[in-house]
Amino acid sequence: MTRTDDSEVPDYPGRLRLDGKGVVVLGAGQGIGRQASHALAQSGAKVLAVDLDADLAADIAKEVDGFAWSGDATSREDVAALWQQAETQLGRVHAVVDIIGMSRYKDLLSTTDEDWAWHHDIVLRHALLAVQFGGAHMARNGGGTITFVASVSGLTGAPMHAAYGAAKAGLMSLVRSAAVELGPSGVRVNAVAPGVVWTPRVSAYLGEAGRAANAANAPVRDVARPADIAGPLLFLTSDLSRYVSGQVLSVDGGVGVKFPYPLPDMDVAPH
Repeated sequence: MTRTDDSEVPDYPGRLRLDGKGVVVLGAGQGIGRQASHALAQSGAKVLAVDLDADLAADIAKEVDGFAWSGDATSREDVAALWQQAETQLGRVHAVVDIIGMSRYKDLLSTTDEDWAWHHDIVLRHALLAVQFGGAHMARNGGGTITFVASVSGLTGAPMHAAYGAAKAGLMSLVRSAAVELGPSGVRVNAVAPGVVWTPRVSAYLGEAGRAANAANAPVRDVARPADIAGPLLFLTSDLSRYVSGQVLSVDGGVGVKFPYPLPDMDVAPH
């Protein structure tokens, strides 16, 4: 058989590189944000570490030899100032990675108006501003990527997660709409949707018993570490994902695809 494919074979590891590219990381101060900042910097990016806590932003910037900025990512005025600094320090920004998000665990019937508004801001409002400011900058400058951290709580129901899950579902819808509108300008927009991630905050809330229970519930028999989320964020930021846009990648150890009954305590040998 005569081979007819003479197409160029790209440098695949090279497509993962971000050498010389400016990346704004929102929520860089700890957990997934810290690991994502390291992943991006190790791949050659120059990182602007953004956090509400100025000391945390400075710590991460020092760790990755980047820049620091501190302010409120849910404030339009603050975000305008952030982008002025980003353009001064990074020049062209090629990517935004937005980690910001948090939940107040409360049952739906007890959720107050203040709880609902707080979840909207901490999950969704900063994402809108990231798309508006970051998307406009990248559309003017030849394109780029915007990648968010969503949650499986936006894909399925969970007790004590109603306001958080609704906001994360809204974030996923924003990702799709932004991908459609910004795609012609060369801007790709995606998200990852983690399950349980063993961040300092989650570990303090669930404790060792919670870790064991969630690990047992996952087909991979473990909970995610922040580095497990940073890897997919790096992939979606890099040119390896050149043709991926408007997508939400679940990073949950397989929990979302199994039947909702506990796995048997057994090892399955390959056939």
